[in-house]
Parts: sequence; structure tokens; C-alpha cells
Amino acid sequence: MTIRVLLADDQALLRSAFRVLVDSEPDMEVVGEASDGAQAVRLAKEERADVVLMDIRMPGTDGLAATRLISADPSLAHVRVVILTTFEVDDYVVRSLRAGASGFLGKGSEPDELLNAIRIAAGGEALLSPAATKGLIARFLAQGDAAGDEDDPARAQRLAALTGREREVLVQVAGGHSNDGIAERLEVSPLTVKTHVNRAMAKLGARDRAQLVVIAYESGLVRPRVD
Repeated sequence: MTIRVLLADDQALLRSAFRVLVDSEPDMEVVGEASDGAQAVRLAKEERADVVLMDIRMPGTDGLAATRLISADPSLAHVRVVILTTFEVDDYVVRSLRAGASGFLGKGSEPDELLNAIRIAAGGEALLSPAATKGLIARFLAQGDAAGDEDDPARAQRLAALTGREREVLVQVAGGHSNDGIAERLEVSPLTVKTHVNRAMAKLGARDRAQLVVIAYESGLVRPRVD
């Protein structure tokens, strides 16, 4: 199955470089290019994209607003957004995860990292750079920079709907562990872990594992720790 990739960046040169890289892979293809967020949202729907590589800073509708629009559209529920940013330590990253992005990647990443990120996002199996993303969220929540009117106070109450095992798995997901890693830690099968993750996502209204990480911190289930 070919992964359909949409490129959203206001710099044509970067889009061209990403296109050459993506199109060189046998399991993925670029289906469109957008120079702003509004165009990205439209093309995501028209071209049936699986993954959007989204620059966070663009004129007009920026990447954050575009991510929100994609996440809010039921017809685009299958689309995964990977935020591309020049500054990996950036509060916009946390906001983008809250908006529905599957993860983030620095523009200075190696080509193999970018291609792997696309595959991971398309598979919906793991958060991009889980340890780094988790650490970033923890840092901003610990400093209070991520707090604001975007917080959902009902999330803590929704945790009550989780079973004990689902809460345990959620803690592991927030720790940046893969399904295989969680299975080994809890001495269960990876399939069982996947089932618990999917049920937790459904109960908490999370699009993917990135959202689960944010919810785990915002609800207080996992406490931020800054090393």
C-alpha cells in the first residue's frame, strides 16, 4: 500500500527537496504541495492524503490552524499530520500536538528520519520521537507555558472511564514506550497492548498516541519531570 504524502511549506525549494526524497521511496508518493495552511486542508481532502508534512509557520493560515481544521473534520479522520519545525524546543510543538498532530520533526533531521516518521505516522502505531516529544510536553507543562484556555477540565473525569489496565498502559504510552516495549514491561502480548491503547483512545477522544501523551499529562495521571 502506497502512502500518500502532502507537503505543506511556504518555501518552494524545501518542498522540492522533500518531493524528491519522498518520491524516491517505493512505498510512498507525493500527491500534492501546499504553500499555506488553507491550501493544505483543501488538498488533504481532494488528494486523499494519508500524511501531511506541515510547516508550522506559514503566511495566512499557519500550520497550527491547518492542523486544527484537519483534526476537526470527520472526513479527514484518517489523515496524520507531522509538524516540521526549525525550532524543536518550541511551545508551538505542544500546541500542535493538542491540535491533533501526530508528532513533530526538526527540519534538520536526517532523510532516513523523515521517511521513517512518515511511515510511523501512516501506520498510527507510535508517536514520532516519543521520548523527545514526551520530554518537551513535560517541560512546558512543568513551567506552566502550555496551560491556557485550550485545557479540557473534563479529561480528568474521563479517566474514570478507563479500566485499571488501560490506565497502566496509558502511563507507559506517556513514557514514550512502543507497544512491544509496553508488552514486555507488563508481560502481556503486543496485541493486547494495542487493544488497550485503542480503547483508551476511544474513551478519551484521542486521535492517536500523541494525544494520549498530552491527555496523560494534562489530567495529572503522569507528573512532569524536568531533568
